[in-house]
Amino acid sequence: MPPAPPPVPTPVLGDLLPLWSVVPFSVMLLAIALMPLVAPDLWERNSFKAILSLLLGAPVAIWVGSIEPGAVLHAAREYLTFILLLAALFVVAGGIVVRGTLAGTPGANTVLLAVGAVLASFIGTTGASILLVRPLLRANSVRVRTAHVFVFFIFVVANAGGLLTPMGDPPVLLGFLRGVPFTWTLRLWKEWLLVNGVLLILFYVIDSTIFRGEDIERGVDLDRVAVKHQVPIHIAGKRNVLYLAGIVAVLIASGGLDLPAVAQSAGILALLALSWFSTPKALHAENGFTWHPILEVAAVFAGIFATMVPALAILNARGTALGLVHPWQFFWASGLLSSFLDNAPTYLAFASAASARVGTDAANLGQLLAHPEGESLLAAITLGSVLMGANTYVGNAPNFMVKSIAERGGVRMPGFLGYLGYSAAILLPLFLVMTWLFLV
Repeated sequence: MPPAPPPVPTPVLGDLLPLWSVVPFSVMLLAIALMPLVAPDLWERNSFKAILSLLLGAPVAIWVGSIEPGAVLHAAREYLTFILLLAALFVVAGGIVVRGTLAGTPGANTVLLAVGAVLASFIGTTGASILLVRPLLRANSVRVRTAHVFVFFIFVVANAGGLLTPMGDPPVLLGFLRGVPFTWTLRLWKEWLLVNGVLLILFYVIDSTIFRGEDIERGVDLDRVAVKHQVPIHIAGKRNVLYLAGIVAVLIASGGLDLPAVAQSAGILALLALSWFSTPKALHAENGFTWHPILEVAAVFAGIFATMVPALAILNARGTALGLVHPWQFFWASGLLSSFLDNAPTYLAFASAASARVGTDAANLGQLLAHPEGESLLAAITLGSVLMGANTYVGNAPNFMVKSIAERGGVRMPGFLGYLGYSAAILLPLFLVMTWLFLV
């Protein structure tokens, strides 16, 4: 009797989909990158973003669902969990008000940025930016040249500070939702300390030089002027700090106890509701709280999560064709793409490519970490996606928000190319040093 033929392997989704199925995803990312520059008034409307997400995402979801319904359901669950956690952090951080002012001296500004770097990993880069950008504006209101202060604020608070926990930045959160342990990113503390430490030292040197130059130009002692306008710092809405601790506890418990996703979502939703209904509306008004930013994220990411299903599946099945092998290659590839496209889908795209590189399932990044080469690859992708989101205004969601708030506060922020000049001169050399120290 002839031997039975070997079983035919079941084709995976990424092998069934044609390459042109990534076109809607590419269009979505290009819209995110270019629309704020070419049609800012139109892009400001959340209704436009929702319509764009629907037009691009719905056909993809229906088509892929007809081939493999589980892939679409998995993406939908990830999207709902992702948006719920971001909304909870947004609401809770929006209920904390920092009153008073610091003196707008180089030392005080540096301390405020350092505090923001720590807070960003625990209340998110968006939450920390919302919390601290207005106090920073008030602190520097007596100064003339302050654009550099808010550029470094974007570098540190809106980006690099959010590296250490899933609450810090969307790429890290998406990794957590795909099986990366909550505390795994804490092992990147050396890279976090290097980048933020160097940026804070550089900022102090630059701000001190500009500060003393203003003393000479204006013929006044800015130290005395700044102190004269200082109002003691105090915090309102302190109960929201407890709610933040509750969110951390829910995430750690859901990972450590392997709780079902519905239990995690219920806990986070309860804390969101507690914060919203127990925080006086006057505090939300004082903080300039509106639902617009989180609704914007919800509208945009609905399209991203729907359209990226084919792209991630193809990368997971055929990602070896990219030719990326070493951690430093993944760092620069993911980082440069994150500079001009949103860093969250970029993270997932290269995590899928890394999973293909070692032969694991991209839907479970815990498998990637279990591979001997996987941890170094995922660390490189995490670093690139989070840190290089600071390279341009479009690299991370809080960047444009900080720019807009600063400009409404009277600060003349650099344009797109001017900001690129800052990042090319300051960030790129720093990333080269980090590559040499940690990734080769």
